[in-house]
Amino acid sequence: MRLQQNLRFLSEFSTFGIGGPIRYFGEVSSIPEMEEAFQFAREKKIPFLILGKGSNCLFDDRGFEGLGILNKIDFCEFNGSRVSVGSGYSFSLLGVQTARKGLSGLEFASGIPATVGGAVFMNAGANGKETSNALESVLFLHEDGEKKQYRKEELLFSYRHSPFQKMKGAVLSATFLLQPDTEARASQLKIIDYRMKTQPYKDKSAGCVFRNPQEGISAGALIDRCGLKGFSVGGAKISEMHANFIVNSGSASSRDVMELIRTVQEKVQEQTGVSLEPEIRLIGVSL
Repeated sequence: MRLQQNLRFLSEFSTFGIGGPIRYFGEVSSIPEMEEAFQFAREKKIPFLILGKGSNCLFDDRGFEGLGILNKIDFCEFNGSRVSVGSGYSFSLLGVQTARKGLSGLEFASGIPATVGGAVFMNAGANGKETSNALESVLFLHEDGEKKQYRKEELLFSYRHSPFQKMKGAVLSATFLLQPDTEARASQLKIIDYRMKTQPYKDKSAGCVFRNPQEGISAGALIDRCGLKGFSVGGAKISEMHANFIVNSGSASSRDVMELIRTVQEKVQEQTGVSLEPEIRLIGVSL
């Protein structure tokens, strides 16, 4: 692992294009390198931050006073209907590749700008499916250097939540058990076509900003009902294509995004009585 000091910015690793300087930065491409990075953080007594595709996150303009670790552990091994994947592997690519092989269970991953590790961490989902549905096991590195294999049966997943959110460490790899299905590729193509038509993929965003408050109630529909499409604060704007996306028009700061999030919460609460909770992770910023 090659370390850099005070040379990289979180904005480089953010689909929002927002975020300040990183004190230490390292890229890891293997499990031993991730262990080396953790050891460095322990020796320096500094926090670490795992970086992937940089979606579903809002980073602070003030940056991160610790070690930013870019996860490039990207192996992918097929064994029949089972696939073992490094946590730095593209989740979207995995969705395409499994569908092309006639394997069903991860079609929804196509178009989700996340690593496999990020998808497991957030229990990413779409089209009524979640990452945990196809998951068999996860290899996790704890901050003290202990590696542990967790079977799905040991883990409690829920909507956009995994137990790893309460653990300090990093997902190293995941194994998925899929089902043969001749219609998998057709289903995957339908999903990506729908997303391209309904979500602002060409804009800088972090994906859906708010959790759906309950099953059958869409956060985006509530925001749209309140007439907030196109509403902006500084360089941050509610997408006119999908109301649950905040886009960076080119000059948005983390402060702009946070103020817009608070404004949306207030307006939706006032007009509908529904309290919206952020789905995106707030790294160094708070409501």
